[in-house]
Amino acid sequence: MKKLIFALIAGVTAMTAAQAQSPAPYIGLGVASSDHSFKIGGSDFDGDGFKPSLKVFGGVDITPMWGVEAGYTDLRKAEYDYKIGNNSYTGSTEGKRAYVAGKGTMPVNEMFSVYGKLGVGYSKVDSTSSNLNYKESDTGVYAGVGAQYNINKQVALTLEYERYGKSKDFGAKADAITVGARYNF
Repeated sequence: MKKLIFALIAGVTAMTAAQAQSPAPYIGLGVASSDHSFKIGGSDFDGDGFKPSLKVFGGVDITPMWGVEAGYTDLRKAEYDYKIGNNSYTGSTEGKRAYVAGKGTMPVNEMFSVYGKLGVGYSKVDSTSSNLNYKESDTGVYAGVGAQYNINKQVALTLEYERYGKSKDFGAKADAITVGARYNF
């Protein structure tokens, strides 16, 4: 009987230690905001400015300091008005963004940490108006820096600055500020 109890205690201890070392997956939701502005030579534009968009992300913390993350942002429809000479036009843009990145985290204390992300991002913008149809897609460097506040072991709040590739002349700009919440499994 003592051998069985000892075996059970040893087994539970080994499982607990193995679980502490295993990768920790997470998912999250956020609100990303980018400036929706427009530039075409010889025209005056009036756009929707900063618009919030839904972001879904998830990842795995392979160690407490290193991980991998992927995310998708659906850029909301933005309306714009523009004038070329004496003619006035209206239009709208829609788009999306996605990324896969490595993530480095530096704990400040038990509740707060800062992190950086570097990887590949994809952006797509479609625009339609009465005299202009514009489509642009870009695959380039994705980078982000942020901070995380742990409410408890499962739930955390995040604030980050993200950059998706090079600057855009039309639609949502490459820069985004994102506020989010994540759930750790």
